[in-house]
Amino acid sequence: MNHQPKTLTSTLAGALVLMAVCGSALAQTPAAPAAPANREVGPFSFFVTSVGSGKGADLGGLAGADAHCQKLAAAAGAGNRTWRAYLSTQSWDGKPPVNARDRIGTGPWYNVKGALIARDVAHLHGDNVEDARIGNAINWQTALTEQGKQINRAGDTPNEHDILTGSQPDGRAFANDTSDRTCKNYTSSAEDGAVQVGHFDRTGGVHTALSWNSAHASRGCSQPKLVSTGGAGYFYCFAAK
Repeated sequence: MNHQPKTLTSTLAGALVLMAVCGSALAQTPAAPAAPANREVGPFSFFVTSVGSGKGADLGGLAGADAHCQKLAAAAGAGNRTWRAYLSTQSWDGKPPVNARDRIGTGPWYNVKGALIARDVAHLHGDNVEDARIGNAINWQTALTEQGKQINRAGDTPNEHDILTGSQPDGRAFANDTSDRTCKNYTSSAEDGAVQVGHFDRTGGVHTALSWNSAHASRGCSQPKLVSTGGAGYFYCFAAK
């Protein structure tokens, strides 16, 4: 009977030692790394249209294209902003050319998930050495629709990476080009004619880094011709204010 207290005491002492060892080990375990700082986010102000006009490059002119942007943005809950289509026009029917870069406000612009696309017009187009070196953030991961969905890129079936712009790499119109680069300023869905397109996934074109807005001309203006070239009649929309 005299041995039972001693055994109990030994057991308690062992448990205390084990708890101390475990506590020491836990104390020495490195803390989990801190979560990375959040990337810059901002208000929804840029998207690629989830649907085209359904009539190829006939968008109803700039006014029709802008209305399409506004309608899609409103359906996504952002109709309180003024939306403009990123499209240039040529001198046609007695009207002067219009530059896409002059239509979209001053920025900055963010996609539907808040990711920064470009700080301003110069950053968007790489107007100076620094902006050209950094480049805008339009690519297959960030060029989302107003619904937050990705678009089929080169290699997907069907390929839909052609984006209507009618623009040169600097975002300006083909003012001195006598050939049709805008499907008669987005009023034609004919089998002939052409519209300049960019590649949102930055593939192809003479200068891949710049090809987001000016990669090549389409094979025609009808919906089938746009599809055969590698697109679906989509275009960029920017919140001007």
